[in-house]
Amino acid sequence: MSLTGKGFFIWKIPDCEGGNPATIADVAKSARLSHVCIKIADGPYIYNYDKVNKVDLVPAVVTALHKKSIQAWGWHYIYGYDPVGEAKMAVQRCVSLNLDGYIIDAEGEFKNPGKDVAARTFLKEFRKSLPNFPVALCSYRFPSYHPQFPWTAFLEKTNFNMPQVYWEQAHNPGAQLKRSYKEFQGITPVRPYLATGPTYFVSGWAPTVADINEFLNTAKTLKIPAVNFFSWDYARRSLKPLWDAVASFAWDATPPPPVKDIPELLMIALNTRDGTIASSLYAVDAVFITANQTIQGNEAVRLYYNEFFAKTLLNATFKLTGTTGSGNSRHITWTASGTNGVIKNGNDTIGIMDGKIVYHYTSFTISR
Repeated sequence: MSLTGKGFFIWKIPDCEGGNPATIADVAKSARLSHVCIKIADGPYIYNYDKVNKVDLVPAVVTALHKKSIQAWGWHYIYGYDPVGEAKMAVQRCVSLNLDGYIIDAEGEFKNPGKDVAARTFLKEFRKSLPNFPVALCSYRFPSYHPQFPWTAFLEKTNFNMPQVYWEQAHNPGAQLKRSYKEFQGITPVRPYLATGPTYFVSGWAPTVADINEFLNTAKTLKIPAVNFFSWDYARRSLKPLWDAVASFAWDATPPPPVKDIPELLMIALNTRDGTIASSLYAVDAVFITANQTIQGNEAVRLYYNEFFAKTLLNATFKLTGTTGSGNSRHITWTASGTNGVIKNGNDTIGIMDGKIVYHYTSFTISR
């Protein structure tokens, strides 16, 4: 998955266009954004979740963006105190939300001694489930200012470097972007560089429209493929001229690749061998039918998959071999192999509503 063009970070969905997914997508389209980055988790916890109404606010926004052919990336502030738990949350959100990419926001906590171990533990756990998923590191602008940060530990298993080039209390974005870009060419391993600029105010300072245009023009000069701004929340509400400057800037972006369909997402989830991740693709009251039983509810599906992974087919690897159907129905064929058997004739019918599986009939035979 490549990333080109202009994008914005969303911090709190309710603070963006009143939280209306369709309006968010329409505004992003009119600004000619190629991608939007939404906060999906904080540490080991879900983010942008309405606790009062018990509603995850992210899925509807992702769906609305995809309908406009705009990529949806998720960003996640991690602390490194529970790297395995944070990684499990990251995997679950990436799969269940049908994200196009994932952004690690790692900052001061990782400057403490020994945090290189936490960084590697986090990415090892994440890559165990999603070995090929696009991942970007979003951290400090100048690595020379933060030598304690475990740059190599993070960049070893990420695909992009997306530093926060925030020129706070100054108005020289071009010079700072050039310096940031140059410094990261000396960090091993070198990853494709995607810059993030500021559209917020702090301590009486805010970027100017001239700053934003200089930042964008410098990025183009350096042949940086994509830029982002933090954040939609500030810019649209309090710094509208900055939003307009980004929106009006011409940036040729390649069309995004097609969004993954439910059968592909199901195979990705099954290959994590984690019942929680697999069941996250199902509606709360989904019906799941096998040759031996009919179960209902997301929790029952989770228990079924955990039992399958732990006993029925150990260390299973799944492969989608065929898919037909459109709209709310899919028919798929698949195979799987494990240490205690193989499946050559997986044959399923799936019903879908609002991006979730509501009905799933599966038929297969295990050869020992």
